[in-house]
Amino acid sequence: MKLFSASQIQRWDAYTIAHEPITSLELMERASGACADWIMANCKQLDTARIHIFCGKGNNGGDGLAIARMLTAAGLQPIVYILEFGAKGTADFQANLQQLHTVTHTIHFIQDETHLPVISGNDWVIDALFGSGLNRPLQNLSQTLVTHINNAKAKVIAIDVPSGMYVDASAAGNTIIQARYTLTFQTIKRCFLAAENGAYAGDVHVLPIGLLPAYAAEEPSDWEQVTLPLMQSFYKPRQRFAHKGTYGHALLVTGNKGKMGASLMAARACLRSGVGLLTVSTPEWGYPVLQTAVPEAMTIPRDSTAKEDLSKYTIGAGPGIGTEKDTLALLEQLLQHAQKPLVLDADALNLISENQQLLQYIPAGSIISPHPKEFERLFGKQPDDFARMQRAIDASREHSIVIILKGHYTLTAFAGRGYFNATGNPGMATGGSGDVLTGILTALLAQQYEPLQAALLGVYIHGLAADLALKNQSMESLLPGDIIEHLGQAFKKLQKI
Repeated sequence: MKLFSASQIQRWDAYTIAHEPITSLELMERASGACADWIMANCKQLDTARIHIFCGKGNNGGDGLAIARMLTAAGLQPIVYILEFGAKGTADFQANLQQLHTVTHTIHFIQDETHLPVISGNDWVIDALFGSGLNRPLQNLSQTLVTHINNAKAKVIAIDVPSGMYVDASAAGNTIIQARYTLTFQTIKRCFLAAENGAYAGDVHVLPIGLLPAYAAEEPSDWEQVTLPLMQSFYKPRQRFAHKGTYGHALLVTGNKGKMGASLMAARACLRSGVGLLTVSTPEWGYPVLQTAVPEAMTIPRDSTAKEDLSKYTIGAGPGIGTEKDTLALLEQLLQHAQKPLVLDADALNLISENQQLLQYIPAGSIISPHPKEFERLFGKQPDDFARMQRAIDASREHSIVIILKGHYTLTAFAGRGYFNATGNPGMATGGSGDVLTGILTALLAQQYEPLQAALLGVYIHGLAADLALKNQSMESLLPGDIIEHLGQAFKKLQKI
């Protein structure tokens, strides 16, 4: 699913108006009706709590006025406040204001701070001040009003975008409405996928408003959100006459003293993700641990790994290996002699960040999966989430690699494009989840998935398995082992019946 900029969404509106055809006022009515229906279906005690609707004088404010009219028609008593600057509103705002005057007289104009209403924590607030077209920080009375609303700790519903938030850029440090819910139109926006905006957007609900799909099909975008149908198109079902050699031979370079658990989790995840053969490079004293806990895996000594014929393996390296000199030497050998893409995570990335010359030796198409701090050490500190996203895109292009930037909406960057994952949950924020991902990614690469496909499918499956595990676990109790145990169910979700 493509992610569009604010200007592209405006053009989508215009395309729909021209080709449906429909008037802009009718489209606003459709969007406002979707919001009003959602509010009446999902918000409790609307008939006993006060409902404040704050409107700017643009089209977002027009949505707010239409919502007020619809709630009034349903027997509720919303109070409308219009932020007044002396200028006339947009044509659709003015049309909705005229209609609202026919059903209610509770319309107030906020001209200065003395007109700010009293808001209690039990009240509902609908924010229709500024929409997706905002491109500068709130100032003066606008900023004061938003601060006043935030300080009230009321239950806030933002329409399309919380006022003060930008769709396409960071608004970090600006004054932004703190919403409990955001009702956004037609498609998710990139601003809702940035961690810095999580405290402001609340729970985001996408409301279809009938924008014509032909525009989305033709309009290009460098940003996309991964969907189940896309993953199903990548998935390769097992073949009836296949054998273990069909599905590749993975080599995991994982684990060290005190961190053999990382090796076990990566190995078990790799095997559960369909690899034909698995060998684990480990210190010899780690053999009993691996051969007892993961008898399906073979082992080779860590200190002689570089002498192996590495061309027969798809390599995944990093979890728990440490950053000692002998480990660095082995990593250098792996990078310089690898003949195919490999997977790098954890300590492998820490070693590369401390020895930046190694970046040039990473084979094209390799997959690296840093968390934000590892990414920062590799590619530099960024001022905000949007800059970090763009740096991932640029770095993936510079080094011809796939970068998986971990987060709640993990970003996969490759060849100038960014893909956001939508599976997974906060229960995955625990040590070992990344080791599981390394095993999954290595298994998929070994099975001849293209690097981008392996990355997108691996991240999706990883998160989906964690979501499925919540049937029996809470987010607090979720362990990496639970993710591994639910990989089978996750793969079944990809199978088209």
